[in-house]
Amino acid sequence: MTVAAGQAWPYPRWIAHRGAGHLAPENTLAAFRLGASHGYRMVECDVKLSADGVPFLLHDATLDRTTNGQGLAAELAWDELSRLDAGSWHSPAFAGESLASLEAVAHHCLDNALALNIEIKPTPGSESLTGTVVANVAARFWAEAQQGTLPLLSSFQPDALEAAHVAQAHLPRALLLDTLQSGWLETALRLGCVAVVGKHTHWDAVSVQQAHSAGLRVLSYTVNKASAVDRLWALGTDGIITDRVDLFSPAS
Repeated sequence: MTVAAGQAWPYPRWIAHRGAGHLAPENTLAAFRLGASHGYRMVECDVKLSADGVPFLLHDATLDRTTNGQGLAAELAWDELSRLDAGSWHSPAFAGESLASLEAVAHHCLDNALALNIEIKPTPGSESLTGTVVANVAARFWAEAQQGTLPLLSSFQPDALEAAHVAQAHLPRALLLDTLQSGWLETALRLGCVAVVGKHTHWDAVSVQQAHSAGLRVLSYTVNKASAVDRLWALGTDGIITDRVDLFSPAS
């Protein structure tokens, strides 16, 4: 399914941040499974490249916080990365959980009818390459499956989104924003995005209307309080990314 600006929105309103928020080791298949057990049908994750060009899930540029590895993840080949423990840092229950490749995540989502938001999270200096590889890999797996809603590619890095656009123009894209800096709307439109994903505290009636009037959907991160949820729905926003998969029911 191709998603164009202004067309029917195929994605759920609720999106599980990094799989299951803080309830499981982020960006792992264990987190995906836990998020789904709470009823979430769309998952957000971060993807970067190994030294040998394999796209895999990791938020940080370095391995230290969420694995038993050290240093820049981009300096290791996937064979080495795949043998790291990405679960023990979280809790003993997840000891031995491995890093996930985008290939494994694609199969998991397609097999379980989950929608996916892939944040392209390049190691600094590899923005265009990462955008190209992630788009090509995602397009291949969803084309081979001939089923499932296409993944939504997002990034804070315009160069990554531009490269993804050039590589696979049919994949929907969203511009991530940490501030509503001057020109944010023009940048999203120039990149051919279908949505903007902003820090939830920055959205107001004017900015939401600007995005909607341009045919773009409005999503928010990372929303963990009921008062913020109520405000965002009242503004007419289209999607919420949350850590609190245990607090908010996606059926609501």
